[in-house]
Order: sequence, then structure tokens, then C-alpha cells
Amino acid sequence: MFFTVRGRATVTTVAASAVILGLVFVLLMLLAREWAESNVWRKSERTVERVVTDIVRGRYEDVLAPRPDETPMVQVLGPDGAVVAESAELSGVPPLAAEDVRKDRMLLDRSICPEFLDECVWMFGTRVRTSPWGPGVMVIAVTPEPTLLNVWLLPLGLALIMLALLALIAWWTWHTIGRTFVPVDEIRAEMAEFSARGLGHRVPVPQAGVRIQALAETVNATLERLEEATERERRFISDASHDLRNPLAALQMQLETALGEPDGFEWRPMVEAALRDTRRLNDIVVDLLELSRLDSRAPVPVERIDLAGLARREVERRPLRIPITTDLEPGVLVRANPVRLARVLGNLLSNAERHATDRIQVTVARDGDEAVLEVLDDGSGVPEEARERVFERFARLRESRNRDPQGTGLGLPIAREIAEVYGGTLRIADSPRGARFVLRLPLLKNGGSPR
Repeated sequence: MFFTVRGRATVTTVAASAVILGLVFVLLMLLAREWAESNVWRKSERTVERVVTDIVRGRYEDVLAPRPDETPMVQVLGPDGAVVAESAELSGVPPLAAEDVRKDRMLLDRSICPEFLDECVWMFGTRVRTSPWGPGVMVIAVTPEPTLLNVWLLPLGLALIMLALLALIAWWTWHTIGRTFVPVDEIRAEMAEFSARGLGHRVPVPQAGVRIQALAETVNATLERLEEATERERRFISDASHDLRNPLAALQMQLETALGEPDGFEWRPMVEAALRDTRRLNDIVVDLLELSRLDSRAPVPVERIDLAGLARREVERRPLRIPITTDLEPGVLVRANPVRLARVLGNLLSNAERHATDRIQVTVARDGDEAVLEVLDDGSGVPEEARERVFERFARLRESRNRDPQGTGLGLPIAREIAEVYGGTLRIADSPRGARFVLRLPLLKNGGSPR
């Protein structure tokens, strides 16, 4: 229990509070002791001052009788140290300071513990020149010093109060932290149920406590992304299985048919068809491996790339199927892997060649802090409602299937994934005719790091 966050926080709070309350307790004890000793000293001094004042003024009657707030213990010693007068409380008590009187001391102010008294007393005395008992007498008043019972009564009470306060602090800390962690426990309990309820389940979002609320919202957002990723993975496996099954089935059927034909059968056309299916299988596997590497964000070498030079080389190496015109602004630099970036442009050009009628336009330019690569064809274009669907894995529009039945449906998704890996975007923009694919990447400033 005490090794939990709640227990550790409670122990830490109680320990800190105990140190503070302990210091307060010690200070109060010192103040109480000082107050008690000061009160005793003032009572003795006040009694002597009153007795001396009465003697000086000639009021001798009942001069040693105590008044309110005075000590009842008064003794008058003659010059020889003998007792010449005393109050009722000190009746029969030996001289309190005979030796001091005989030494002609004028003022006494100290604590004494005579054997004939049951307790230590604070003694205050002063000489009087004239008195009813003769000249040079010493008037002494003593007050019992505070005992352990009456000196520490207040601190003892405060100690009990502080202990009660410490217990209250411990209970309040434990209770408050427990209430604070109730939403966390609820979140933990709900997350423990995911194996039974599935990723579609969400944790409760508490309305109190900004940090806990933010934690719950973050957990739900993470779960939502995880659910989306799992759903994409499920669709991806389903689509990949479907696209792999078709050429595999065709290849199996062709091979079984060839085995069933008699000797001397012209098998070359059948083998060529099987080879085409094998090549399509290889294309799908290569694209799947590339998508897997992109999904894992496996690091690959990057370097400065002149986008215009890369576009020029990629256009020149392609066979002349559809005329390609270029408008390439020099000095447009980006940082990426040249093989991957060439693949993006290659996939965009392959897509344009399938749909273009007469020409393809490739443009490289700067646009603020971005490098822009555009591939524009003069085909039928992509309907606005399908512009995002073409970037889904294995998604192919009907026109694409008709023009290229052997396509994998992974070229455009791979191109977008590569763009996003390097902090860019790939989308289809509006154009008067055909499809206009726009790739944007962070532009290198003065050949350095991206802006």
C-alpha cells in the first residue's frame, strides 16, 4: 500500500508536515518556558517593590501580607543574615540568603533550591536603609519556579493538537489523492477490458481535472488511431490476398492445363501467359515490401537533390510512349532519398501514361518555402469525389482497370507514403483537363536544412 503512488505521496506529505509541526512545537515550548520564567521573575520583583514602597511611605501594617498577583513568600533579613520578619508562608523557614546579606550585597536576583523548601524558587531581594526592623535589612520575595506539570501543560496540549492535525493531514492527503486517482483507475480498468471489448471501446473522459481529462482524451485518440491502423491493416491484408489470389489461380490453372495436354502440344503461348502472371505477382510483392518499409519508417540515406535534375533524368530514361514536355526551374533543392523520390516521379509518370491522350507536362518550381513537382496529363481526369480514394491501397478506378488490368493499385499509395516520410504532401489539384498530381516537399534554404 505504501509503495504505491498514493502511499508515497501520503508518506511524503505527512513527513514534511511532521517536520514543520515539530519545529513549531519546539518554538512554542521555548516560548512557554520563557513566558513562565518571566512571569515568576516579575511576580517576585513586583512583591519586593510593593513591600519596599510601603516601608518607605511608612505603611507598616500588614506590610508582608500578600496582595493579588503577588507571591506569598516574603522574608526580611537583618544585616547579620538573621530572619527579622517573614510572611506566614515562610514561618519557621531558615534565612534564604544569609551569606549574601552578610556580604553586604545590595540586590539579589537568581534561582535557588534550598533543602528546606520542597521546590526551586526564584529569589528577588533588595536592601532597605530604614525599616521597622532596623536599618540595612534585606527584603526578599521568592516564587516557586514552574514545575514540569504546569510549565509544559500548554505545549503538551499543543502537542496533542498537532498530532491530531498530523493525522488529519494524513487522512486528507490519502483521501484526496485517492479521489484524484479514481479516474486513472477507471481508465486502467477500461483498458484492461479491451481484449474482451475490442479496440472500438473508449475510456471514460472525466469532466474534473484538466490533466486527467487530457490523459483520457489522449488515450482515446491513440486508441482511435490504433483502431484505424488495425482496420487499414485488415483491409490491406484482405486486398493483398485478393490481388495475389487472382494471378496465382490463373497461373495454377495454366500449369494444370499444360500438364493435361498431350505430347507435342504448343505450350509456348501458355508459358508466356504464366510468365506475365508471375511478373505481376513479382510487382505486387515488390510494392508490398516497399509499403512495409515505409510503414516501419526504416531509415534510409538521404542527400541533397536538385529536383529539376532528377525530373530531367527520369523523363529522359523513359521510353517515348506519350510526349512529355518539361518546365523545370533550376536550383530547387530538397533533402530525400534519390531512389525513393525517383520512384515517386516514376509512379506518377506511369499513371499519367495510362490515362494521357496526347501529352504529359512535368513542372518543377518554388512556391514559398516549398518545392513543387507537378505531373499533368490530358486524359479524362479523376472525379473530385474519388481523388482521395485513388491513394488507398489496392484501390483502382474502373478506367484504370480497363486501361491496365495488370496494375497493382499500389503505385499512388506508395508515392504518397514517400512524400509524407519526407515531410511533404501529394494530392490531386484542379485542372482544366486531365489529372494534375502535385507533390510538395520542404525546400532547402541555401543548400542547408529544410525551412
